[in-house]
Parts: sequence; structure tokens; C-alpha cells
Amino acid sequence: MEYLKIIGQKPLQGEVTISGAKNAALPLIASTILAKNEVNICNMPNVVDINTLLKLIDKLGGSFTKTEDCIKIDTSKLHNTTATYDIVKTMRASILVLGPILARFGHCEVSLPGGCAIGQRPVDLHLKALEAMGANIEIKHGYIEATAPNGLKGAKIVFDKVTVGGTENIVMAAALAEGMTTIINAAKEPEVVQLCEVIANAGVEIEGIGTSKLIIHGTNRQLLDFKNIDVIPDRIEAGTYMCAAAISNCKLKINKVIPLHLEAIISKLEEMNFEILQDETSVTVLPTNEIKPVNIVTTEYPGFPTDMQAQFMALATQANGTSTIDERLFENRFMHVSELLRLGADIHLNGNIATINGKGGELNGTDVMATDLRASSALVLCALVAQGETSIHRIYHLDRGYEDLEGKLSKIGATVSRHKE
Repeated sequence: MEYLKIIGQKPLQGEVTISGAKNAALPLIASTILAKNEVNICNMPNVVDINTLLKLIDKLGGSFTKTEDCIKIDTSKLHNTTATYDIVKTMRASILVLGPILARFGHCEVSLPGGCAIGQRPVDLHLKALEAMGANIEIKHGYIEATAPNGLKGAKIVFDKVTVGGTENIVMAAALAEGMTTIINAAKEPEVVQLCEVIANAGVEIEGIGTSKLIIHGTNRQLLDFKNIDVIPDRIEAGTYMCAAAISNCKLKINKVIPLHLEAIISKLEEMNFEILQDETSVTVLPTNEIKPVNIVTTEYPGFPTDMQAQFMALATQANGTSTIDERLFENRFMHVSELLRLGADIHLNGNIATINGKGGELNGTDVMATDLRASSALVLCALVAQGETSIHRIYHLDRGYEDLEGKLSKIGATVSRHKE
């Protein structure tokens, strides 16, 4: 097992380039199950979760080749319809193969998912929607066994709550279904939008892309002709480096982003008294004479993303005053608080609300342990401004979603190194 060692209070400066979005790339990889041709996907981030899903595609009978940041995926010979526990347990996004496999073959077996321990995040919404499309679903021995011998049928799906993975799964399933599927209360995240655009470019008529109501006209099991794909930039990675600039109170330019996707993050940084410069593909964070406290409520896109609350909690430790974070989407996403307390943060929890008393500094390096992907990035941010040396353990969480974190941080002035336990 490896850990990161960070020497704090080093000034950051320069530019950092953002990788492709892991959360966009994963459903795009799953969608290649719908393709009749080899699919070329570029701007692919080199992170563990991507390699995990590619391993699953390989186990299902597909194949892939890598060239720099591009991956060619061929699922024309895909024949195995079982996604086994050994892969699915490590990453819940593996559930995204459920919809496309069932739509293409009429049957599949997918292990119940694992992944980050940040709440239950049940897949019942996925399963209820597939049943509405004519699937017969049973849970046996830890596996979802789904059958639709005559193919899936178009249906009206009303999600009780917004679900990104559920929307993605049903969009892919509906692409090969017979007839028209309407999704009400669909997720509007940029990653969902890109998936819809890619499937539409492959020959499926989709109405309402980017809205909460999607209408998908299925091809009745006719496989799709995919075009070349460029994965959108990772808005969460971009937000994390914006917070790195802010917590260090340094000027930093973040390249290869879509500022529209960062509006909620930019708005909160501006509330904290930072000036953000924008152009078409970059944002620049400028230092401030005072970091002001902020109140945050997490919600679905285009609201403030739950995947950024840990990073803003780290930033709030340096604010001049008291901040609050109200986590509305997951019930167990404050596990990083105990580790931030070890670094000297003053944070109090009351249910799903965290109160952070900013000290404008006063963090001290120590040993801390990552508990999930985004929580681990909060530890990195605090370590950047802590006095002395911080060792962050269990960084396999970081490697799931951040490409070359220590390399990118080192390039902009941080003292970061990777070591074996």
C-alpha cells in the first residue's frame, strides 16, 4: 500500500491542465456495448476506475487497445453477460453495464455494486425502471438477474429522486428498446448530457437533452454506429485545483475546462472573496486579502456538487469566520471530518450539517487516512497549508479519480511525494 507525503506551506503558482472526466468516461465505456463498430474514445483519464471498467469489458468478451489518452473498444464479439463480484465490488459504476447488456442480449447477471463507502446509494431506481420496460428482475446470491427475452419495451419512467447512474443506465437501455421511452426527473449533469449526445450521434433520436425530461426513440435491438468521442473535462478535478489555489491563496490558472460546468463552484469561491478570471477553456483563481466564510447546500446539477463539499470544507478551515455545509444527497459523507480534526481543524457535526470555524491557518501536519475519493482530496488540500509534514494513507481512493495528482501538484510548486508503507 502507498501513501503521500506533503510538506505544507509551499507557495503554488503556474498552470495545471485538467484531465477527462472519470464520471463521463465510465458511462461512455459502458455505452460501447451498444455499438456495432469499434469505438475510439480520447481524452480518457488514466485512473484506476477506468482500468477497472475496461477489465470488465474484457471479461465480458470485448477488447480494447490504448494509445496515449485514447482507447479503442470493440464489443462486437462480446458474449459473456455476467459482471462478476470480483470487479463490481471495487467500483459501483460497474452497474452501468446492466442496462446496455440487458438491452442487447435480453438477459444479464450483474453483481450488486460496491465502491465508495459514502452512503447506501441503492440501485432500486435502476431496477424499478427496467421492470417498467418489461424486464423480469430477481436478486439471487448477491447478483441482479435480469431477463427480457423479447427485448425491452419503451415506457414512461418517473424517477422518485434524481439519479445520475439511473438516468445513464436507462438512457442506454432505452437506446435499443422497442418504441419510445420517456424519463421524467432525469439527471442533468454534464456527464449525462455527453452520454445522450454520443448516443444521439450514433443514430438514436433523443429529445430534451440537458433537461429533466428525456424522450428516447429506441432502435429495437439494432446496434449503433458510434462516432469518435472526446471525453469532457473533469469539473470535479478542476474544482479541486481551484480550491488548491484558494486554500493556498495563490494565483493559479486551470486549463482545459468548460467554465459553464463550474458555475456553482465559481459562485461559491466568489462568495469567499476570490476573483475568478474566465475564458473559453480556462479559469484563473486570484489571491484575496481575506478568505470569507461560506454557507453551502449540496444538490443536483446545476446546484453545488456533493463531490466538492469535502474540498470546500478544507478551504473553510482557512476562512475568517464560521461556515456551514448542509449535505443533502448522501447520509454518510462527512467521514473526512475526523481526519481533518487530527490536522487541527475546528469542525462540529449536527446530523447532515457541518459547522466549520475558520482559523485562517493553524493546521499542523500529521498522519491521516483517506476514507473515500473526494474526502482524500480534502486531506491533500489541508496538507498543502498545514505546518510541517502530512502523510496521507490509503491513497488508492485518490488513484480512483485523480490522474497524476502528485505530478500536477509538484509542477505548480507543492512538495508532494509517493511512498510505500
